[in-house]
Amino acid sequence: MTETKINWSNVLKSGQRIFIGSHAAVPTALIDDLIENSKDLHDIEIVQLMTLSDNKWAEPQYQQLFKVNTFFIGGGTIRKAVNEGRADYTPSFISDIPNLFNNGILPLDAALIMVAPGDKYGYHSMGVSVDVVAAAAKSAKTVIAQVNPQMPVTYGQSFLHENQINYFWEHSSPLPELAPPEHDNSKIIERIGQYISLLVEDGATLQVGIGNICAAALRYLSNHKDLGIHSELITDDIMHLMLKGVINNRKKTFHPNKIVTSFCMGSKALYDFVDHNPHVGFYPSEYVNSPANVARNDKLVAINSAIEVDLTGQIVSDSIGHQFYSGIGGQVDFSRGASLSKGGKPVIALPSTTNDGKVSRIVPFIREGAGVVTTRGHVHYVVTEFGVASLRGKSIRERAMELIRVAHPKFRSHLLQEVRKHYWVPHYQQQTPVDVPELGDIGFKKLKINGENFDLRPLYPSDERRLQEFFYSHTKETLQLRYNAVPTSMSREKSCNLVSVDQSKDLALCIVHQKGSAVQIQAVGRYYYIESQNSCEVAFVTREKYQGRGMAGKLLDEMIRIARERGLDSMQAYVLAANKPMLSVFERGGFKRLPSEEPGEVLLKLDLKEGSE
Repeated sequence: MTETKINWSNVLKSGQRIFIGSHAAVPTALIDDLIENSKDLHDIEIVQLMTLSDNKWAEPQYQQLFKVNTFFIGGGTIRKAVNEGRADYTPSFISDIPNLFNNGILPLDAALIMVAPGDKYGYHSMGVSVDVVAAAAKSAKTVIAQVNPQMPVTYGQSFLHENQINYFWEHSSPLPELAPPEHDNSKIIERIGQYISLLVEDGATLQVGIGNICAAALRYLSNHKDLGIHSELITDDIMHLMLKGVINNRKKTFHPNKIVTSFCMGSKALYDFVDHNPHVGFYPSEYVNSPANVARNDKLVAINSAIEVDLTGQIVSDSIGHQFYSGIGGQVDFSRGASLSKGGKPVIALPSTTNDGKVSRIVPFIREGAGVVTTRGHVHYVVTEFGVASLRGKSIRERAMELIRVAHPKFRSHLLQEVRKHYWVPHYQQQTPVDVPELGDIGFKKLKINGENFDLRPLYPSDERRLQEFFYSHTKETLQLRYNAVPTSMSREKSCNLVSVDQSKDLALCIVHQKGSAVQIQAVGRYYYIESQNSCEVAFVTREKYQGRGMAGKLLDEMIRIARERGLDSMQAYVLAANKPMLSVFERGGFKRLPSEEPGEVLLKLDLKEGSE
C-alpha cells in the first residue's frame, strides 16, 4: 500500500535513533519531508554510512532536530559537522556494523530507506545499496520506505517483503550519480595504477576502493584475462571491464561466474547495467566483507588507499592528524581476507607526497592525533609512483628500507636519518640513489626464461639479506671463478655495502624470481664506473641452478644499453681463463680479448664510441 503522506509525529518520537539509507540509495526526498514536517520533534539521532547527497540534515540549522552519528565521513557537510563537534564519528569495520544493530549496541527505532517498486510476489529490491541497509531494515522497529520507480532491481540477497515495511512513500527521482575521479597529478596516479596492475595475475579476483588510484589501476587491467570481482563497491570502471570480457568471473572459487558486491556508485549507465542483471549479486556487508568469505576467493587482490604510511607499515586512512577525514570502511576486512586468501595480496596505494609535493606521505612516525586503521601486520604491499614495497615477512629494518625506496627521492635521506633514531638500523646501512630510469617507466623488466617468469631490476638496499642468501648458495667453484678466491663469509655489513649502490653512477642489476612476497635472487650483474677512462668494469655471478640459461647474457645486454645511454666510452671485464662460459657471454656481447697482465686471466673490452664495431 502506498502512502501519499506520512504523519511524522505519529511515526517518530523525540530522542529516537534512526538509520538512513546509504550511498546512492539515500532517501533524500523522504528525509526532506521529515525535515519539513518535523513539528515538535527534536534530538533524533541519525546513524549512517556514506551518503551520495548534500547531507543537509547535518547543517547547523538542523542541529536541534538531528544529531548525526556516522560510520564513514563522506562529503564536506558531514566532515565539517564532525570536526566542529556537531556530529559524531563511530569507527567500525563495515562487516561489524550489522552486529551493532542486531545485538542492541545501537538499537534502531526506525530505518528510512529507498527501494524499488514491489514485484508480483510483494518483494521490493533494495537496489544499488544493500550493504548495511539490509541489517538496519531487519532490526529496526519501524521501516519507512521511499518507493522509487527509478531504483534498479538487483539480485542476490537484496529483497525485502512488503510485510517487512511499515510505511510506503512513493516518490520518483533519479539516483544521484558519482562523478568520475578527477585526474589531478595524472602522471603520478597513472604510474601507481600501472604498478598495481603488475601485482594482478590473470584469473585473480579483485576488491577495489573508491577514488582515482583504484580507477587508474582498473584502466591498466584491460589486457588481463579471466578476472573476477568480490568487492563491497563496484563502479563504472568495473562495468567497462566486464563489458570488454576482461572481468568474467570464470576463475572465481567463491560465487563463480558472478560479481559479488554490496553497493554500487557511478553513472546512470552503471545503474542501468545492474538493473535485472543476473551476473551481479548484491549481498549484505556482513557477508561480502566477512574476512572468512573474502578468503574463499583464491588470488584475491585487495586494492585500497591511505593518507600516510609510517616506516613500519602502519596505515593511516581515516584521519589527518586530529582531523577525522573518512572512515575505516572495508579496508581492514578485505586486507585481512586477502592475506588469508590462497595467493592473495593486500595492497595499499598512495602518492609519495601531498599534492603540492611539500610533505612526504611515507613518514618516520605517524603524526600526532592520527590513528592506525590497518596494522603493520595486515599490509603486504605499499605502492607509490616510485614502485612497490613488499613488506610481508620483513623485519622493521627491512620494511623501513623498502618504504624509503618508494618514497619521493627528496625525502629519502631524511627518512633514513629519522628511522635510525627510533629503530635499529645500523650506521653502515645507506640509502643511495636506487632508480635506474634507463630500465623504463616501471623501473624493471619482465623476463621469461625456459618457461619461468623473472624480473630484471636494480639491486635494492632492502636486498641485504637476499644477497647474503645468494652468496651462501654458491659452491666453492663458483666463488673461485667469480672472485679468483674462495671468500668464506658475507657479513651483514659487507652485504649492506654491496646493496648500497649509487645507481646514478655505478650499476647493480639482478634477476629475481618472485612469487607473491617470496623473492629469491638468481643472478647479479654489476659495473663500477672508472671516471678517469669514462669506462666501467663489469662482473656477473649466477646461481648454479640457472647457470647456462642465458641470465648473464640478458644482464649484460641491459648493462651495455644503459652504458651507451649514459655516454660511456667503453666497458671492460677481467675473467679467469678457466671460466669459459663467462668468456663466451662477453664475446657474444661484442667484447674483444686483450692481453692481460695477470697470468690465467683474460681482459675483455667493448668499445661503445659512436661508429665503433
